[in-house]
Amino acid sequence: MTLFNSQLIEKYNYSGPRYTSYPTANNFHDLSENAYKEQIKLSNLSNKPLSLYLHIPFCDSICYYCACNKVITKNRGKALLYLNHLIKEMTLQSQLLDSKRTVKQIHLGGGTPTFLSNDQLLKLSDQLYKTFTIDKHCENSIEIDPRGINKQTIKILSEAKFNRLSLGVQDFNHDVQKSIHRIQTFNQTKQVIDDARKYDFKSINIDLMYGLPKQTIDTFKTTLNQIISLKVDRISLFNYAHLPEIFKPQRRIHSEQLPPAKEKLTILKYTIDFLLDHDYVYIGMDHFALQGDPLSIAQRQYDLRRNFQGYSTGAQCDVIGLGCSAIGQFVDCFSQNSKDLESYYNALDNDKLPITKGLILSADDKIRSAVIMDLMCHFELNVAKVNTIFGIDFFNYFEKELDQLTPMINDGLLTIGPLTIKVMTRGKMLIRNICMTFDTYFTQKNSQFSKII
Repeated sequence: MTLFNSQLIEKYNYSGPRYTSYPTANNFHDLSENAYKEQIKLSNLSNKPLSLYLHIPFCDSICYYCACNKVITKNRGKALLYLNHLIKEMTLQSQLLDSKRTVKQIHLGGGTPTFLSNDQLLKLSDQLYKTFTIDKHCENSIEIDPRGINKQTIKILSEAKFNRLSLGVQDFNHDVQKSIHRIQTFNQTKQVIDDARKYDFKSINIDLMYGLPKQTIDTFKTTLNQIISLKVDRISLFNYAHLPEIFKPQRRIHSEQLPPAKEKLTILKYTIDFLLDHDYVYIGMDHFALQGDPLSIAQRQYDLRRNFQGYSTGAQCDVIGLGCSAIGQFVDCFSQNSKDLESYYNALDNDKLPITKGLILSADDKIRSAVIMDLMCHFELNVAKVNTIFGIDFFNYFEKELDQLTPMINDGLLTIGPLTIKVMTRGKMLIRNICMTFDTYFTQKNSQFSKII
């Protein structure tokens, strides 16, 4: 049985959350600094290792498809002011954390983190290692734009202790690139990857996107063959969600140039089959990894987690969000920093954390989060484990939700037994639909979510 079933996808292809958290970020509300500090105290009692997410919002040009929180500017001088505030935030956060807690993961996202100069990247890395207790085997990853990178930058990133790279590609076809305002040649990308391997980067991820303007199955086949030749460790395959009413840059994309729904599904099906035929494992939703990659291993060992960066190893880590719009996630709390630079700077200039939103989880939130995350990461739920951890009778607690799953059971998406819920192969592409059943916050009237496929 294959992952892709066009009839079922068409039946269940409605809008819904991606479940990088539960509850999802649209449910966040005001969170005071004092409330956040109390949650940090509880987090310290757990003695869990830490994962640091640092957001660098700057890009020097706009990609029309982008829905990220970013600041478009060619003024590189803005990076220094931001870096100084980011370092101050790191200091304020570290003062709240037990110094014995080790950092197992660091991820720089954006925006374009390599908007920072080489010297600034070295300074940031140095401050991280001075400020936090970082494990000697820490997984240090950074998102880069190959268009602004040369061998010297790769060398500097290595010296700054980064060991994993994530590169945006989306599509190598020139006409597609022109329509999304992102011209990036295959040779540019290959050179960056070749240089990274010379400096012993452990893992390389490439982002692809289907459903972009002027894409066809034939053009994307060419892109996929080029991607396979690069032998990258991980591939993220994102669905382009055209929501110009929410994301202003998308208004520059001509909707009549988008592939028809049938063509888009054809591209997706071909891509999935192609990657599976080339030794990649379907991790979930939009993530693929080689058999020996830590992401694949983590899934097999039930040590996979899902957070605001997607699927990740290190299921036991609490996440500290640093930088404008960054989201933290630990114990019973989510937190989010201010999304605009002025508010972010003002808070730190007044020696305050720039946290504006968040959520302290209720007992019900914790139960549903555990259920949704296990299904999202492992396509399986151990009912007995949930009962033991939370002291509930699962089948009584979720009587209504289990009844709502009946049509999906009849369609062969999952099975429910006395001890486990298992998502079948044909249900893996529709895991978001299954998880929505357990989400008490979700309503299909909420238009801010993208379609499943």
